[in-house]
Amino acid sequence: MSKVAIVVDSTAFIPPELVAQYDLHVIPQVLNWEGKSYKDDVDITPDEFYTRLKTAKEMPTTSQPSAGEFFEFFSEVAKTADSIVATHLSEFLSGTLASARAAADMMPDNYPIEIVDTRSTAMGLGFMTLAAARAVENGADYKEAAEAARALIDRMRVVFVVDTLEFLHRGGRIGGAKRFVGSMLSLKPVLHLENGRIEPLASVRTKRKAVQHALQVMEEEMKGKSNIRVAVMNALAPEEGNKILDEVQQRLNPMELLNTELSPIVGAHVGPGTVGVIYYAES
Repeated sequence: MSKVAIVVDSTAFIPPELVAQYDLHVIPQVLNWEGKSYKDDVDITPDEFYTRLKTAKEMPTTSQPSAGEFFEFFSEVAKTADSIVATHLSEFLSGTLASARAAADMMPDNYPIEIVDTRSTAMGLGFMTLAAARAVENGADYKEAAEAARALIDRMRVVFVVDTLEFLHRGGRIGGAKRFVGSMLSLKPVLHLENGRIEPLASVRTKRKAVQHALQVMEEEMKGKSNIRVAVMNALAPEEGNKILDEVQQRLNPMELLNTELSPIVGAHVGPGTVGVIYYAES
């Protein structure tokens, strides 16, 4: 039987035990900071990153792997696979897809690669990657696996709360949430991904109320649905993440519930203290 390999970029930050279980191939994004470049979660871990970010005088920037780096990565994966499904974060948030597509065109002999724009990131991207991997596990070919991921694009929900809009604003990823810039410092925006872009949902007076608003949105959208999968995400806020995890369990009792961190690359754009929920229903 032909082997289908699954490639994903590091912004998904899928828990390592699932990366190992499904033999996922993770290509790291790049963090540029104070004259040095770091591969995401290879040269710098989330704890190291967020701890350093608190006192940094210079803010980091991020960049995607080049087409050449993607080509080398794909070529290495292709040594043990007959085809590849590559799932990546939204093209509105990064140039990663452009690099991946260019690299796919460089592969010899029309090597079969499906590039999927998930219109998401973090575990929104992660869940779609896992859907592709699980499809392969059940006998799907590379095109069917890619479609399993794409089938979730319109169902995937990413809702989150940031401590400050400073990081999104500075990195140019703020989208429609820019209308919140300049609001009272005490207001905490509730944001979400919509068609691959960061957009506002609400602006709430305290972070605790903002988190409750996000959970209420999740609960209302999942009402009456079954086979729900949820990931709780946090950026240097593990205690808050654990509390949200307990609430999600009580409210939804999902079939899959993951406790995840945000990668340094994503964290560079949303900042420490960010928490949120990523969820969808299979039926």
